[in-house]
Amino acid sequence: MKLQLLSLCILAAVSVNAAAEEASAKKPKQKKTWDITSEVGAIITSGNTETTTLKGALKAKHNLKNWRNEYKLDGIYKEDEIENDDGERVSERTNEKYSVSMQGNYKLNEDHSHLFIYGSYDSDYFGAYRSETVVSVGYGLRLLNLDTMYLDAEIGPGVKRFEYQDDSTELDENGNPLAGTTDNEVIGVAKVDFEWQVSDNARFTQLVGVEYGDTNTKTTSESALLTKINGSLQMKVAYNITHNSTVDEGKESTDTETSLTLVYSF
Repeated sequence: MKLQLLSLCILAAVSVNAAAEEASAKKPKQKKTWDITSEVGAIITSGNTETTTLKGALKAKHNLKNWRNEYKLDGIYKEDEIENDDGERVSERTNEKYSVSMQGNYKLNEDHSHLFIYGSYDSDYFGAYRSETVVSVGYGLRLLNLDTMYLDAEIGPGVKRFEYQDDSTELDENGNPLAGTTDNEVIGVAKVDFEWQVSDNARFTQLVGVEYGDTNTKTTSESALLTKINGSLQMKVAYNITHNSTVDEGKESTDTETSLTLVYSF
């Protein structure tokens, strides 16, 4: 599984890069309609401790006259070597999650305000919920627009469908177990997106999102610093936080992730 994930990320990067180079060779350079980035990272240790962590992402922005669309696909897989009850050292999956999202932004006043429609699906084998599907609509506004930085904010209503983990200990109002079941609820969504071009070779980004519901409020945050290695290749250091207000007994309400990856832009 881990080799398939890494191979998929590398294949996607190579394929899109080849297509971009072929297209640029056939026609003169012009304003980009598509802005695509691929992100790949891997940490493999051996010896006294054996750990494998693979992380990949593919993001695309499609800029049209009246629409600005965004597509994201990312995943992470982690495997650790542990000692089982028989004293044998075996490899065990300790983290695996994937997500895909799409957002269409209809421009109301150039790039300063827009209406959006958003959809996402998250699959998490070790998270608060086994899977989550969100569909939302709303309004977005650029609150700060400078040469070197911008600040965007979005807010709106939505609907979430979520599935409880198979080992969940939560009970419904009648005392029935919720493990493996699904539920729906109306939520409120909000997002803040900040970017600062610190220098010609360094860029800082901050993204915070909130999904507020009666069952659970999920808050996500990504703080990232990207430094340019060459014209298309960047190094990215990121710190991610995911907080759920309601979790099973024995689970942590806050998950954090620190990553170091290579980002290629097309």
